[in-house]
Parts: sequence; C-alpha cells; structure tokens
Amino acid sequence: MQVKKVYPMKNVNSKETKQYYFVSLFLMLLSNRIIFWLSHFLSRNTLHFDLSLPADALIPFMPWTILIYGGVNIWWIYIYWLVAGCERQESNHFFCAQLVAKTASFLFFIFLPTTITRPELKGNSIWIFLMRFLYRIDTPDNLFPSIHCMLGWICWIAVRGKKDISIGIRTLSFLLAVAVCASTLTVRQHVIMDVAGGILLSEISYMLADNAALSSLYAKLVNWFIRNSTSLQRGADMRKALNSGS
Repeated sequence: MQVKKVYPMKNVNSKETKQYYFVSLFLMLLSNRIIFWLSHFLSRNTLHFDLSLPADALIPFMPWTILIYGGVNIWWIYIYWLVAGCERQESNHFFCAQLVAKTASFLFFIFLPTTITRPELKGNSIWIFLMRFLYRIDTPDNLFPSIHCMLGWICWIAVRGKKDISIGIRTLSFLLAVAVCASTLTVRQHVIMDVAGGILLSEISYMLADNAALSSLYAKLVNWFIRNSTSLQRGADMRKALNSGS
C-alpha cells in the first residue's frame, strides 16, 4: 500500500502546533470515553458473544505484560505530538482515521457485543495487584475490535515508510504495535479475533481518511474548539484584569 510522506513543520513548538496537539489529544480521549460508556450503556442488557478460538487457550497468562499494555500510552502521546508537528494535511489524516475507526468500533460494540472469560487472580505480586485494578476499572465487554490494537497499529501506520522520521522511531513504533497486540492477549483483555479486527480496522480507516473532504471535517472540528477555547480564555483574562483593577 502506498503511504504518503510526512513533511514536518519547521517550528513544532509554535503556538499553532501546541493548540492543535492539545485539542486533538482532548478529542481522542473524549471519543474513547464516549464510545466505551455509551456502548456499554446501550448493550448492557443484550446477549454478548465469546469470540475465543481454540488457539486462545494456548496463549499463556502473563500478568507482567500489563506494563506493556498500560505503558504504551506514553509512546502514543509522543506519536501524537510528532504527527501534530507535521504538515497539517497529514496530521488531519492521522487523527481523522482514529475517529473513523472509533465510530466503526462503536457500531461493532452495539451490534456485536462480546465478552471474555477472565482468569482467577491469585497471589499478591505487584503485577497481580495491577491486574486486579485493571479488571476492576475495565469491564470484560466492548472487545471486538480491540481499540488498544487499533491505536497501536494506527500509530505505526503514521510513521512507516516516512524517510524523514528516524529509523529508530519507525522501528520502535512497529515493535510496540506488535507488543501491545500481544499484551492484550497475555493479560486476557482480548482474544485473537479482537486483535485481528483492530489491525484490519486501522488499515481500512487510514485508507478511508485519506479523503480531503473527510479530513477537512476534522480540521473544522479542531478549529472550532481552538476558536472557542481562545474566546473563553480571552474572556477569563478580561474578567481577571477588571477584577484586579477594581
């Protein structure tokens, strides 16, 4: 598949880039919460399916891999910053692809709700403690496709084949994408079908988002947030100045 080259902006620390980055990060986090909470609410009384395959039973349970499962978020935030500093069309393509993928995921969560059987957690190690915390805050549903795998793979798509991005970053991004897909299985958050669905969805969504009209919608959404946040900040500054002068 032909992948477009990224052309980094000259000043990645510009105010424009920072605004774009923080608004995009906010939109990505907000979209995550919306699709998970809303889909969980809408499908709470429906039949959930277990998509486990015989091969899933052969995968060992490895609690320590929660370090990869949770820690990869730091890398994704860095990739977000890297892409936000690129030519705007590429940045819009990347973030728009995520919203396309999450919208599709939401539909799957509603019309094909899935579940998983989690292992009994025994012991008092730090890894078991973290696993108990993960299982407590993350219900065993909204599994197909895996959002974790989709995000990991889409961050890899964003940098692969980009000669102006160091081979170290490209290699690490690929290795982490593979590692996070594996970790979703070894911490028993997902099954093989979920992983395959997440990877496939990321590839399809990235191709669909390579559409000027679709990416422009994302650009308009970001600009709307920036304009309104700027207006709110100016209003707050004016009130502060008036109060301090009275």
